[in-house]
Amino acid sequence: MAKRAASSSPEPDQEGIIKEPAAKRVQFSNDITEHENGNSKIQKIESDDEEADESVEVAEPDKVNAETAGDLYLETIDRKRLDFDFEKLCSVSLSNVNVYACLICGKYFQGRGKSSYAYFHSVDENHHVFINLQTLKVYVLPESYESKSATLDDIKFVVNPTFTKSDVAKIDKVPIEALDLNYKPYRPGFVGMNNIKQNDYLNVIIQSLAHVSPFRNFFMLENFEGKSELLQRVSILIRKLWNPHAFRGHVSPHELLQHVSAISKKRFKITEQADPFDFLSWFLNNLHLALGGSKTRYRSSFVQKIFQGKIRIESQRITVHADAGDRLRFETDTQIQITETPFMFLSLELPPAPLFQDEIDKNIIPQIPLQSILSRYDGITAHELAGHRKRYKITEAPPFMAFHIKRIIKNNLIEEVNHTVVTFNSLALNMAPYIEGASEPVLYDLVANVTHESVEDKHVYSVQVKDKSRDEWLKIQDLYVESIRREILFLNESYIQIWERRR
Repeated sequence: MAKRAASSSPEPDQEGIIKEPAAKRVQFSNDITEHENGNSKIQKIESDDEEADESVEVAEPDKVNAETAGDLYLETIDRKRLDFDFEKLCSVSLSNVNVYACLICGKYFQGRGKSSYAYFHSVDENHHVFINLQTLKVYVLPESYESKSATLDDIKFVVNPTFTKSDVAKIDKVPIEALDLNYKPYRPGFVGMNNIKQNDYLNVIIQSLAHVSPFRNFFMLENFEGKSELLQRVSILIRKLWNPHAFRGHVSPHELLQHVSAISKKRFKITEQADPFDFLSWFLNNLHLALGGSKTRYRSSFVQKIFQGKIRIESQRITVHADAGDRLRFETDTQIQITETPFMFLSLELPPAPLFQDEIDKNIIPQIPLQSILSRYDGITAHELAGHRKRYKITEAPPFMAFHIKRIIKNNLIEEVNHTVVTFNSLALNMAPYIEGASEPVLYDLVANVTHESVEDKHVYSVQVKDKSRDEWLKIQDLYVESIRREILFLNESYIQIWERRR
């Protein structure tokens, strides 16, 4: 026994330093093994003993301590400073690769390695919690381990809201009332959008399309990973509009605007006003192409299946002759050319405003029923255009009908605005008189109404949208959302209307 005790006790070396037996020494490896997908990190230790034949994971108490430290840092997160609506670019390098958001100050930084901007920010500012904006994984820096606390789920949902089919099916049926971080109530889907400079032309179109049910449902449920950047940004913006767990009761279209400005080659900008109809036409056509649609094939994409119909055009050429008295005679050609072409929008012409008015009529704004300007498509009324008399008739009506009421007339010298008010009933618009072969009423209900207003020689746009779950109408102008009575919808200058066909 004495011999065994002596052999097991440590003895000093020549320099008087006591060393532990080799069998009891362990060496902690500084190497960290990380899976390719970045899901987890495992730190391993290896025994110096010759009899050890495998690596073992770090002891469980060490893991608990790491997680506990991460939970302590989570108390520093400031949700009121977080805004994930902006372009996902590093605030230092302006790179869009591997971008993290600081959950304390809300700034974006690239990477999380020891030479990354996020790492430097964590050391310099004592900010420790970051979320990867692509993978939605949360890491604690500079230690660089992942935090999987359930208290972070609300932040992940705000970065990338996700919905199930049952969630989407309830949108138009069940009223939803939500609260933001300041306990201020808002309606998901009926929230304001930032007007960064002069981008209300885009805001009203996105708000309108976000209430076209099949369009909205498609972009809320479809997975666009690996597809067009335009599709991805439209999808995330629509999902944020309908987010019932938002931190604030409004969203910013900044991310979509930046991309639109780039791919349209500065045709549509943040800082310059544009025509909402021009943007709508460009936007739907580019979504159609991004979804793999054909330039010639009818209804070859999901977008065209919603908005595209067919129209028949009868055209007669007008010829001019001079008789012996030098009098001009206008005659129509006996030959009628008939063509059938697809359409996405119907343009409606307003009658010209009277040039002269007396004192009594000076302040009276002219009015005209919607059915009167729709008579252009009854197949009987003729219109003269570019030396031809033309008649129009719808041969195939789309599920959603988009009208463009032509108010703004531009020429080389001036820009004129026709302020004629178009009167209409938001329910049961009968399109049967304008559809070929319609023997029964074909009823459409108004979904969205984009309105125009002239303010100090500037064009200002707002939108009226229907809350189907409550059977109410709301007016949205940038960040302002207010209720509006159904009976006075037509009092504004309607510019673009979207109507839904009853099933």
